[in-house]
Amino acid sequence: MNSLKSTEGHRRLLRAWQLAILRFAITLDDSDRLNVAGVAAEVDRLGAGRAGSSLHFFRRTSSELCAAVLGQRENSETILKRFHAEVDEPRLKLALAAVLGIGPETIPIKRRPKLEDNLFRGLPSRKARA
Repeated sequence: MNSLKSTEGHRRLLRAWQLAILRFAITLDDSDRLNVAGVAAEVDRLGAGRAGSSLHFFRRTSSELCAAVLGQRENSETILKRFHAEVDEPRLKLALAAVLGIGPETIPIKRRPKLEDNLFRGLPSRKARA
């Protein structure tokens, strides 16, 4: 039970990090960049508690992503597409694609199955009941 709470907490914190990056990509504000760094430090801190060492993956990735969003990196498009591919929440993935300018060809769209026009299909006809 305790590991379920821990896993859910980590998932929420990871989602908060992704949303912080989305917000920064929208606003390009320094305060939002600092928020990304703060959430990344929190995620790294939780990871370091498990592994017993200090990890800096999310802080390093956050600085790469923020620089890529601002266009300060040579391979900005590759970095942003790689980050986009890692997001598993469909609505967040679409929002990121729109903000980051990632083309729709990289987003798989799930279509609803087409409903049949025959509303009464499968019901016995009136002639059969009489």
